[in-house]
Amino acid sequence: MSNGGMPVIVAGGGPVGLITALGLVHYGIDVVLYEEDDQLSLDTKAGTILTRTIEVLDRYGAAEAVLAASLRLDEIGDIDRVTGTARESVHTGELTKDTRFHFVINIPQHHLEPILRDRLEQLAPGTVHMGHSVTGFVQHTEHIDVHVESPEGTKTVQGSYLLACDGGRSRLREALGITVEGYTLAQRYMLVDLEVDLDEANPRDYPYLAYFGDPQEWMILVRQPHCWRFLYPLEPGQPEPDRNELEAKALRFIGDVDGLRVLGTNIYPVHHRVADRWRDGRIFLMGDAAHLLTPMWALGLNTGVLDASNLPWRLAWVLRGWADQSLLDGYEREQSPVAVRGAGEMAEAARAYMDRRSSTVSAMDGGRWGAAVTRSLLGVSLDVDGSGDWSMIVSGNTPQPVGTGDRLPDLPVFGPRGQTWLHDLTRDSFVALYFTDVRRRPRISSTEVPGLSRYLVSRWDAPLDSGLRERTLFDPGERITQRIGALPDTAFLVRPDGHVAAILPIDPADETKDPVGDVYVQITQGATQ
Repeated sequence: MSNGGMPVIVAGGGPVGLITALGLVHYGIDVVLYEEDDQLSLDTKAGTILTRTIEVLDRYGAAEAVLAASLRLDEIGDIDRVTGTARESVHTGELTKDTRFHFVINIPQHHLEPILRDRLEQLAPGTVHMGHSVTGFVQHTEHIDVHVESPEGTKTVQGSYLLACDGGRSRLREALGITVEGYTLAQRYMLVDLEVDLDEANPRDYPYLAYFGDPQEWMILVRQPHCWRFLYPLEPGQPEPDRNELEAKALRFIGDVDGLRVLGTNIYPVHHRVADRWRDGRIFLMGDAAHLLTPMWALGLNTGVLDASNLPWRLAWVLRGWADQSLLDGYEREQSPVAVRGAGEMAEAARAYMDRRSSTVSAMDGGRWGAAVTRSLLGVSLDVDGSGDWSMIVSGNTPQPVGTGDRLPDLPVFGPRGQTWLHDLTRDSFVALYFTDVRRRPRISSTEVPGLSRYLVSRWDAPLDSGLRERTLFDPGERITQRIGALPDTAFLVRPDGHVAAILPIDPADETKDPVGDVYVQITQGATQ
């Protein structure tokens, strides 16, 4: 689909920029991505992808390639480094009633980015332009002129929108005069990749993602697909260790081993900085350009991917003519509290827990299921209606009913032509799920509305002579109905990003009323969304 000949322009070829571009391509939106460097970063960076990010990659058609290069794991360990005592781990196997991806994955960022770029080029050849730097812009009522410095010289490209995915030192954010508030820790983090066998020759039997808390010097140990990685804090003023010192440090952490070799290192500062606004006209800040957070518990990159889940579908609905410009306002309203007061504060609490300045952290204290949902970011609930209600922390040992703003669990269901998954239904559509008794021939609206699909959900399959077969999802044993906590004669309106926009009572005998359609119009044509 073309946007009047004007693409959405993405500035920055890091993970958030690449995933955002993949999302726009998924929705059929023309996109151009400019990355100022000649090649993608080779630095040793983030290495853990959480479940919610895997779901976003799956929606955008990139999960298969990423999973093939990753290490999957179902346990996140919590170990006291001084005593070696294991505390309660996070077990992602608790998520079998919530997602088809009940695991997290380890993959270094410098391995992830080429996979995302290659997938983007497969889906939309010519989208990525390396060695191109966005240097300026001029905003107009109907478009934006973007100035680009390229190997061939300076050029001006017309775009519909400009997405600033250009990192924590965003030049676009600076050019807009947007203030960044927060702080940088005096402490830095040292990241080291090691070649060592901790599985067979020197078995340690640690979880493949393990957090070792210690008030003197905590450590994170990560099994990457081809090596081991450990991360620990560098105190203020401490010089960068040489390779001999790093090997000695590693041996102190993991004990005597044979055949240890340092493969690569990286030192990076730790920030908690957030932009005071994320939008200026046709320009949006995303990822580190909007929020630069402590990367504890993998909350840095994965929080940025939440931005890449929220904004592309909104742009698609507006550019298709299905929604008013006001739909775009929901991006910052929903994502800002999640990043600032949610992920940011959770990461700081996790850092205090690792330092043993705190004996507990709420994200780990809510029961086995609650801890798994929270740590995987499946528990993010958005302020979809402007009420101010949002959350990131979920409690309980068993799954809880789904409310407005929550992410819809992704479970298998049987459509007219076989099994599918709930999230497959919402890949490019709002979906209304009507939980009602198909035997009674419910009369839901048949009015066609662009961007809205409707399905009946029932433990009674629709007979072929009912006229409802193509619109019915068979829910044997009411597995979905019970997991969601849906009451009889209730409709759940679900957005393309999988979050529940509204829960509404319905009258299955009255087709003259269309409460779902009314709410959808309110959302897309300028009410609260």
